[in-house]
Amino acid sequence: MLKPLYIIPARGGSKGIPRKNIKALGGRPLIAYTIDAAKEAQSRTGGYILLSTDDAEIASVARECGLDTDYMRPAELGSDTTGSREIILDAMDWASANGIDYDCVVLLQPTSPFRTAADIICCLDKFTDGTDMAVTVCETDSNPYYTLFETDSEGYLHISKGDGLYTRRQDVPPVYEYNGAVYVINPDSLRRMPLGAFPHRVPYVMPKERSIDLDTPEQWLLAEYLIKK
Repeated sequence: MLKPLYIIPARGGSKGIPRKNIKALGGRPLIAYTIDAAKEAQSRTGGYILLSTDDAEIASVARECGLDTDYMRPAELGSDTTGSREIILDAMDWASANGIDYDCVVLLQPTSPFRTAADIICCLDKFTDGTDMAVTVCETDSNPYYTLFETDSEGYLHISKGDGLYTRRQDVPPVYEYNGAVYVINPDSLRRMPLGAFPHRVPYVMPKERSIDLDTPEQWLLAEYLIKK
């Protein structure tokens, strides 16, 4: 059985939605939904949940939600230019230095409040030997075989992928986009290369209604509507 290191990254700064990680959604701090899902998954898989934040208020809210916060992210990793890889590697180093044994990293961003523990478990099930990463995706509306176009050197539009002869959306190959909900990562792969360079990535498909990634005020309004429903 896998020994997951669950990492919840939550920096204090946010431009699109100020203080979004602890902003109230449906009467609860946004981060509470991810903590709940992580704790439920942990009850079935074991492992360790680690909050990665540079913000004392976020750490306090997480404690109120029942999550220990022994680790604090270094201030130099708190800017909006810091990549996920650097954040994960620092958390991995802290875990290893503190005797926490793990063989995969599960990255759970607080901006995916509709992700469930079952989604986490299903994505973990996709992670096998030889996999660099299992990742949650959803089917995208824009399809490079049908609705996405590029311009050539003369400025004329042509279909982005394929021969452009499809006449029905139902016939085109499905394409997917990351939905930001769950990333199950091979620690050795991450130490060797960036996430975008992983050659062996496998998808776990989530429905669109649970794939909202909160980044803009408009997305927040949609999430409020769904929470009420």
